[in-house]
Amino acid sequence: MASSGYSDLREKLKSMTPHREEINNKFVDGMSNGSSGKARKRKIRESDDDEFEHSDDCAENMEQEASRVKSSILQESIFSPEECALIEEKIDDVVTRGEAGLYRDHTVDRAPLRNKYFFGEGYTYGSQLEKRGPGQEKLYRKGEVDEIPSWVHDLVIKRLVSRGVVPEGFVNSAVINDYQPGGCIVSHVDPQHIFARPIVSVSFFSDSALCFGCRFQFKPIRVSEPVFVLPVRRGSVTVLSGYAADDITHCIRPQDIKERRAVIILRKTRPDAPRVDSGSPISASPAERPTLKAKRTHRRATSSAAHRPRVLEMDKEENRHPSNSRSRRHSISSENYWKRGQDSEKPRESSGRKVKMRRH
Repeated sequence: MASSGYSDLREKLKSMTPHREEINNKFVDGMSNGSSGKARKRKIRESDDDEFEHSDDCAENMEQEASRVKSSILQESIFSPEECALIEEKIDDVVTRGEAGLYRDHTVDRAPLRNKYFFGEGYTYGSQLEKRGPGQEKLYRKGEVDEIPSWVHDLVIKRLVSRGVVPEGFVNSAVINDYQPGGCIVSHVDPQHIFARPIVSVSFFSDSALCFGCRFQFKPIRVSEPVFVLPVRRGSVTVLSGYAADDITHCIRPQDIKERRAVIILRKTRPDAPRVDSGSPISASPAERPTLKAKRTHRRATSSAAHRPRVLEMDKEENRHPSNSRSRRHSISSENYWKRGQDSEKPRESSGRKVKMRRH
């Protein structure tokens, strides 16, 4: 793959998937002028191999869907650069402890160009599932992941409580996603049977973007145009609920991670969320097991790193979740979302959109 001449996935995607401005210049009339009674069709070339037909009606539907997504997102810049710097030092400490093997086995999930650190609650997904598919995720038993660090409570959660973003006692799960340049996470919906709504995330180290409604294709990797792109700034807080959380997938594209970026995801697990059976002993604490050899997972991206086969974690994702495994989900409004408590009793409009659910 190194012979392809691209330094990382972002450059490869940029060459294969046109930007929105380029797409607007590639419309081709698919019908003659005499067929005025039908919607004019346009062909959009997304790669050298594939063409997708879009109609004016389709574009209008996408605009309506983007409006639904936007209306169910709250975003606010809360943390100052000085506060971000302090929290980022704490994140670096988490990375160091993870590389030193000081966390329980299920606390750390390593993947090329993206590591995850689960605190409070962790759950099975991907290759960890005994039975593959959406809705099969389960929480680990209590004690199999480390507790939420005190600094997350003191520096992040308490600040959000004081600003009215989350109520006291809402958060019992904190996940730190640490991305290197060119890292990504494929389109997914946070498991509704595991997590209540809303979903709160706080961004650090650099600016990025959260995309909704993308379709990932693999071998070669491609990402379709998103329905909606939400810029996420360093120090900003993003709250997903309703349509944005339940009825459309979200993802991080490789081209949107230009510098190292970390996000702290704060959620509440549902009291009836399933847990794995107690068939095997709980993972030992660091004091009860030998220290693991440190792994160089928090590495810098090199010119050839993105072209190593192991970097294409999304190829593994496609094998884990076959493309025909789709689920029609019912809407679930969170009684814990204090700002939408009144609306949770009202039936929410269903778009009928089929959402391809992937692990988060």
